[in-house]
Amino acid sequence: MGIVRGICLITENVSDVSAFYAALLDAKAEGDDRHASLEVGGMHVTFAHTSVMEDMAPGSLKGAGHGSFTIDIEVTDVDAMFRHMGEGAASVVKPPQTYPWGTRSLWVRDPDGNIVNLFQRI
Repeated sequence: MGIVRGICLITENVSDVSAFYAALLDAKAEGDDRHASLEVGGMHVTFAHTSVMEDMAPGSLKGAGHGSFTIDIEVTDVDAMFRHMGEGAASVVKPPQTYPWGTRSLWVRDPDGNIVNLFQRI
């Protein structure tokens, strides 16, 4: 059995995408416009430019696209995050809603168009 220790988001815009997640996760992203990373809660989040991936494995991104995943991030206060998003930090897709399965969530889009589900357990 494996343990997930990190994720790499492949993007054409490492600077904007890494800055978005750094602000969202209250973490510091380090790197440049080709590769950046941050660590939060013991997990590594890496951002790689598409050209870096192609350099490593030519043709590996064939058929891949942006805006094709959703990432779930548990937060302590969805409504506080919503107020923060109102300051222009992200594009809100769905305002906070409470669900019968015991969560409250808010959806925003990252700079590549991927949906980020910010949720809290209630």
